Amino acid sequence: MNKTAIFKDALFAAHEPGFDHTDSPLRITSLYSVLDMLSSQYGFIEPGFSMAGRETLLLNHSASYIDTVAATAEKMFCVLEADTFTSKKSYEAACLGVGALTTGVDLLFKNEIDNGFALTRPPGHHAEKEGAMGYCIFNNIALAAGHAIERLGIEKVLIVDWDVHHGNGIQNSFYDTDKVLFVSIHQSPLYPGSGGLHEMGIGRGEGYTINIPLPGGQGDEEYANIFNSLIEPLACQYQPELILVSAGFDGHYADGISSMRLGFQGFAYMTRVLVQLANALCGGKILVAMEGGYNISGLKEGVFAVLSELAGIRLDTPFPSFLDEETAVRLKNEQSPHPAIERVRDVAKKYWNM
Repeated sequence: MNKTAIFKDALFAAHEPGFDHTDSPLRITSLYSVLDMLSSQYGFIEPGFSMAGRETLLLNHSASYIDTVAATAEKMFCVLEADTFTSKKSYEAACLGVGALTTGVDLLFKNEIDNGFALTRPPGHHAEKEGAMGYCIFNNIALAAGHAIERLGIEKVLIVDWDVHHGNGIQNSFYDTDKVLFVSIHQSPLYPGSGGLHEMGIGRGEGYTINIPLPGGQGDEEYANIFNSLIEPLACQYQPELILVSAGFDGHYADGISSMRLGFQGFAYMTRVLVQLANALCGGKILVAMEGGYNISGLKEGVFAVLSELAGIRLDTPFPSFLDEETAVRLKNEQSPHPAIERVRDVAKKYWNM
């Protein structure tokens, strides 16, 4: 079994954006209840971590925006934007989520863990430098990448975002640099409306943003094809020192927020490919952060499928979450012609050997 770290804390359930809000605390508590049963059985590492300080938040957010969020602390209810709300502990929870990711990066480079999974909320990939967006307050993955680059001297970070919504905040954070290769797989059209094929970066960052917009109805086979045909060759050419994953589970077939049809096998396969790439390219350094996923059953299946692949063992859960070898072989061989993949290849081949 790998030395897999799980980053969790009861404070993440204290972020309460409203009783009828899609990003319910149940998303976290339902996962933690299963983890409590598994941790003693499998011996996952649960590192301590603390709230990120202002200097860390400034790696990706403006001082004025940080002040705006900080001012919500201990207030019953505040509106940051159309669908991003805060409660008394939301600021602390958001800072703690960032702390989980930056601690995870540090532990990877100290070789104290093999990989890690941050089960935090609120999510982060929509958050922009100057404001909240789409349930997201601080951009956890962007801040983790910024921490690796600015404080650890890392030159190449691969970020893969498979949340069903485009990771606009991450894209905009690194749009003009080659120190991050950002790949987003998302349903289009869908919120937030960005993530077109020709959004590929500017200046030194030109060619280092790869968007893969997909029509609805795509499932395990189509996503496996994307990883086989696009992400694997991109990663091998880029040679990252660290892989970060924005892992949304709202593409699950049971999640009503999208019309994708991923199952646990698809989430497991995507993780398996990235773990193998991390092992081959960057000493196994891969850190996963939970983003969306609003159907509790689908969320559990996806999260524990990812965790099984990170740990390298079959977890004994009360729901299906392990990729059997027959399915793994079938998905590995999936490279059928697909119009969306061909369109991405056509624009990416200007910069990459596709």
